[in-house]
Amino acid sequence: MTAFSLTEDQIAIRDMAQGFAAETLAPHAVRWDEEKHFPVEEMRQAAALGMGGIYIRDDVGGSGLSRLDAAVIFEALSTGCPTVAAYISIHNMCAWMIDRYGSEEQRHKFLPKLCSMEHLASYCLTEPGAGSDAAALKTKAVLDGDHYVLDGQKQFISGAGVSDIYVVMVRTGEAGPSGISTIVVEKGTPGLSFGANEKKMGWNAQPTRAVIFENCRVPVANRIGPEGIGFKIAMAGLDGGRLNIGACSIGGAQGALDKALGYAQERKAFGARIADFQALQFKLADMATELEAARTFLWRAAAALDEKTPDASKLCAMAKRVATDTGFEVANQALQIHGGYGYLADYGIEKIVRDLRVHQILEGTNEVMRMIVARSLVGRAKGN
Repeated sequence: MTAFSLTEDQIAIRDMAQGFAAETLAPHAVRWDEEKHFPVEEMRQAAALGMGGIYIRDDVGGSGLSRLDAAVIFEALSTGCPTVAAYISIHNMCAWMIDRYGSEEQRHKFLPKLCSMEHLASYCLTEPGAGSDAAALKTKAVLDGDHYVLDGQKQFISGAGVSDIYVVMVRTGEAGPSGISTIVVEKGTPGLSFGANEKKMGWNAQPTRAVIFENCRVPVANRIGPEGIGFKIAMAGLDGGRLNIGACSIGGAQGALDKALGYAQERKAFGARIADFQALQFKLADMATELEAARTFLWRAAAALDEKTPDASKLCAMAKRVATDTGFEVANQALQIHGGYGYLADYGIEKIVRDLRVHQILEGTNEVMRMIVARSLVGRAKGN
């Protein structure tokens, strides 16, 4: 690709994902939200098109695509339903962690069914007392022969209770990040249980529960990588996860903007279409401009992650902050353009606003994104 355009293959991938979103996700998104329905079969249809293991190696069923390809796909999927697209992004993040850091035996054991989404995955880092300060996590994994015994609780886990695979960050050593390891816990393991499905502002089409470990025995063979690198694995996963959730924000906001454009050309007030009012035209122009700027920056960060540049993590944090803040603001303005109708569920705008709000919190709050960027800047200044 050039700096600011997609290749023919990427355009084809985008169009495929947009078509799937329009035909399979969008017609049901409002109902799924109302009924709190987790559309597993539809997600498996997405996986059949290669979206269950987007940047997973192809020897285990992955698509072998780039982070930029993934950003394009998640934006397209989110025009149909940001909630479903966001869960698929989390699933991909978990699969990548196994693909990147797991042994060949682990890759071939877990990844084929994850790439097909026959099995679903959940990312388990956050705890009731360890959110932004993730290195303070307390869930313990104590070695006992050829098993670890896990005790503790994870909070706000997407897919919990339905997922088959839980990629869990646990404490196997001393306090701080160097004492954290990553273990795959399989559904049905004795001692694994779940809290009630949380009542949430948005993201209702995917379950969110606590994941609870009580004397939960997990084979040592399920540890990903050596002991002590779990925090590194978790943060590496989040670099890509932040791009994905940023793309989901842009896609959701683009869907809201498209709805607002359509509404503005149909709605009349004071004897004219509201789209003919210059004040509204300026608002639409600003929304489209801000969204395009966020998209371009996200592509820049995705390309940096693909190329493994030294500033990739900083750029991913920057792009996540910009994309999720912009996405929410554009969706909120789209609701305003709809007036009172935007507040009604039937129009689908209020759902997008509710769904995108949490993107400013998860995968690291946007305040934490500022911390990452600031530390990079201050550290570079000290180095000079």
